[in-house]
Amino acid sequence: MTVSNVKAGPRNEAGISAVLGILKQAFGERFQTGQSFREQHAHTATGLKSQLPDGVVFVESAEDVKAVVKVCAEHRVPLVPFGTGSSLEGQVNAPSGGISVDFTRMNRILAVNAEDLDCTVEPGVTREQLNEYLRDTGLFFPIDPGANASIGGMASTRASGTNAVRYGTMKDNVLAVTAVLANGEEIRTGRRARKSSAGYDLTRLFVGAEGTLGALTSITLKLQGIPELIGGGVCAFPDVKSACDAVIMTIQMGIPVARIELLDDIQVRACNAYSGLTLPEKPTLFLEFHGTADTVPLQADQFRDIAMEFGAEDFVWTSDPVERAKLWKARHNAYWASRALAPQLDGFSTDACVPISRLAECVAETQADILEHGLLAPIVGHAGDGNFHTLLLYDGKDPKEVEKVEAFVERLVHRAIAMDGTCTGEHGVGQGKAAYMDEEVGPALDTMRAIKTALDPQNIFNPGKIFPQD
Repeated sequence: MTVSNVKAGPRNEAGISAVLGILKQAFGERFQTGQSFREQHAHTATGLKSQLPDGVVFVESAEDVKAVVKVCAEHRVPLVPFGTGSSLEGQVNAPSGGISVDFTRMNRILAVNAEDLDCTVEPGVTREQLNEYLRDTGLFFPIDPGANASIGGMASTRASGTNAVRYGTMKDNVLAVTAVLANGEEIRTGRRARKSSAGYDLTRLFVGAEGTLGALTSITLKLQGIPELIGGGVCAFPDVKSACDAVIMTIQMGIPVARIELLDDIQVRACNAYSGLTLPEKPTLFLEFHGTADTVPLQADQFRDIAMEFGAEDFVWTSDPVERAKLWKARHNAYWASRALAPQLDGFSTDACVPISRLAECVAETQADILEHGLLAPIVGHAGDGNFHTLLLYDGKDPKEVEKVEAFVERLVHRAIAMDGTCTGEHGVGQGKAAYMDEEVGPALDTMRAIKTALDPQNIFNPGKIFPQD
């Protein structure tokens, strides 16, 4: 199955009609059915067609969420949680219609416990909003997927990003959530203690569930102290394999690098043009070290020694915050830089992740695949944890181009899984990767279905996601 033939699901027309009337009466202007609102709540960057909800409700409290869930459950109408819409695999599409539940107005920071290094926020809080709020406390939230995503969306897709090599992913940084279940009941999955042996780990059940088990109403997060010194730099290599081998040795040597990002030569060319950089147009690593005035230079020197072994050009680093900000802004703009290479074309973003020891092999084979099939597809990745992305630029109106892109994605997925990796390191499954779940998890997929059925017997929470279509 390919993304181009992901089809609409069955619609409960009578139920949808009833729910539209009830929610309009209950929420007034906070419930919208206009075409523009519906279009804004169904979009994707993977070639999937937008599948619009029938209405959008802007919730402002957990009580609002409970009310929406109860109405949808009573009439068997789907509901799709919506954060900022930055997910990439069709997670916010509504294949069976129904209601998009917009959490952007649930954006309160409920508590910050500086002494315990944790906080509790509503799902609509964005990562930039949270870090701006925390700035004067000396703390920060480290998970950085690039986009200014909502915390609820990041938890739901088990997001990670550029800092994952040091600070982990969302699964490592969520202590507890509250969630509204299909019966309208709100549950809390854990406490603020850093560890617990009390029963099932329900927190991690909801982290990564992509809104298919319930609607998150709050998230309790671990925080980190802002480092005394941060150093960042760049290093060019003769080829991608050399760069990946340097990453592997850096991780195996235990150097506590905070970020280590890979850009291939095409991506560097795109970033130079878009962000005004003057980097050598070769495979390049962007790095960042967090520590003290004593440890950061030491980490940088250790990496330089490793890089030189693999034929790198001189590693240049700086602790100047302005220079570092310019570098990482360029990295975060890599998607738009790549699109600017051929603005007349469409973009198809995909990712895969493999064990760190297989990264060089997987990226090299993927590059050869791109070259063999005449594709334009820059590669950028969170090399420190074996995760990399390709952005395929193609003509979405040309069926042959679409077929070629989808065939590439399928080969990439098979390649990653064959190396004991995964079809998605951080984009999530959604609709775009659902076809590969059976290959990746095998009989465990039936266990996932059983959990879904037990918690959401009427399949109202984000149907059509994660599980392959029949």
